[in-house]
Amino acid sequence: MAADPTPNPHATAEEVEAAFRDPKLANVLYHDWEAGTYDEKWSISYDERCIDYAVGRFKIAAGDAGPYEHAMELGSGTGFFLLNLMQGGVAKKGSVTDLSPGMVEVALRNAKSLDLDVDGRVADAERIPYEDESFDLVVGHAVLHHIPDVQAAFAEVLRVLKPGGRFVFAGEPTKVGDFYARRLGRLTWWLTTNLTKLPVLDSWRRPQAELDESSRAAALEAVVDLHTFDPTELERMARAAGATGVKASTEELTAALFGWPVRTFEAAVPREKLGFNWAMFAYRTWQRLSWVDEKLLTGIIPREAFYNVLITGTKP
Repeated sequence: MAADPTPNPHATAEEVEAAFRDPKLANVLYHDWEAGTYDEKWSISYDERCIDYAVGRFKIAAGDAGPYEHAMELGSGTGFFLLNLMQGGVAKKGSVTDLSPGMVEVALRNAKSLDLDVDGRVADAERIPYEDESFDLVVGHAVLHHIPDVQAAFAEVLRVLKPGGRFVFAGEPTKVGDFYARRLGRLTWWLTTNLTKLPVLDSWRRPQAELDESSRAAALEAVVDLHTFDPTELERMARAAGATGVKASTEELTAALFGWPVRTFEAAVPREKLGFNWAMFAYRTWQRLSWVDEKLLTGIIPREAFYNVLITGTKP
């Protein structure tokens, strides 16, 4: 087995320029760049809060919570989805995979700190480096929209699943949801970075070098985000790859309208300005709005209007 490539968190200007023409290279550079601070940026943790979130998403998609013997996460990032699912009892053994060596490195470090039975590989989702019928479960969170050929990725997922094995993908942007979320994010960034230029608010302004770095990362982020999805089209893709029992569901409408400005604001100001009370306000408000979306708005508003699409299916 060939050795996996090493992380490259400091891409050259030439590499970044090339990445704008090569989405896979862009994914590697962007996620290597972000790996060391990704958990902090997205408020990712491996405690009850995120365990409940991960298991909750899994149950919404799959209707059960396992346990599965061996699970693989596609595009694992720092391991958020799989490691929290394992802590929640959904899977006993895990394998993390990502195109970014930096993300695999951080995911394995997180797994070790949690004392979880996890291995990992740097992997292209269109050519997964595991044998046929290796896994009982394949999961992913916010990964499909980064993959150039989603149809090929579904076929690979089914190849590495055992007969009867299940896949669950969550956190994928819908076409309508992406439209309003990105605009809210850009507006919040503009307002925050301009208002904090005022002398009375200058203590809330991040150093200009950090803001410039975030802007460069955001420019590359626009290259790595390749798709938005219509839930019905996503179901068709999974069925065309050979999956059975395919079902897409959606979530987060008011929660997304609140969450995207909040996350953007958090990225634009010094983190020490926010503190625990802010974190709990943001989390509790998101929870309440998610309840409104799930209990009151689902079934009334078309599923295409919600921000996140989740999809599950099984291998015959």
